Amino acid sequence: MAKRQQRQLSFLDRVISEADTVLRSLSARNQVPARPSPAQGHRDTPMSETERKHVAGLMRVNHTGEVCAQALYQGQALTAKLSEVRGEMREAAREEADHLAWCEQRLQELGSRGSYLNPAWYGLSFMLGATAGAIGDKWSLGFVAATEERVCQHLRSHLKQLPEDDRKSRLILQQMLEDEERHGENALLAGGAELPPALKDAMTLVSQLMTKSSYWV
Repeated sequence: MAKRQQRQLSFLDRVISEADTVLRSLSARNQVPARPSPAQGHRDTPMSETERKHVAGLMRVNHTGEVCAQALYQGQALTAKLSEVRGEMREAAREEADHLAWCEQRLQELGSRGSYLNPAWYGLSFMLGATAGAIGDKWSLGFVAATEERVCQHLRSHLKQLPEDDRKSRLILQQMLEDEERHGENALLAGGAELPPALKDAMTLVSQLMTKSSYWV
């Protein structure tokens, strides 16, 4: 009985510890990242209004992606069986928190904002992460790898769409891409399983829905 209570308290402690992170993820304004933005010290270049709105839309998509990443990692860390897997999730989430703050800063510079849909995407992503973690660590890690693969595809696409002179946005996305690729590789090295093609296809559809909606709303 004592052991069961200890396990329940341990889980409850993890729930409480994640609550503050949830609030910070959904209200990232003025949050100070652990690492300075790659765009720090660089000047903005003139953009047309059309270019500015397009860049803001792209950065809003990436901002929402980082909100989702926080939720996924928090959900997975909450239900992961092995302590080292929970540690891996938290370490990745810390870097994702930097990405979130960088995107927030860039949106402010562009005179824009995050997506109004972020709370809904956060909730969905948290449930998916917690479910993946509950099913098993190898599937949870495989889910991370598959998710990061799709994030990297979006980042590469956005880098091609940025105005050539927009060095600030480009530096941010390049560093995010480097980090995301490493997160995916680490998840596989830690024992992540390859997800079934049907599940990957479903993830792609959800990713496309998030991308298209967040660009505008």
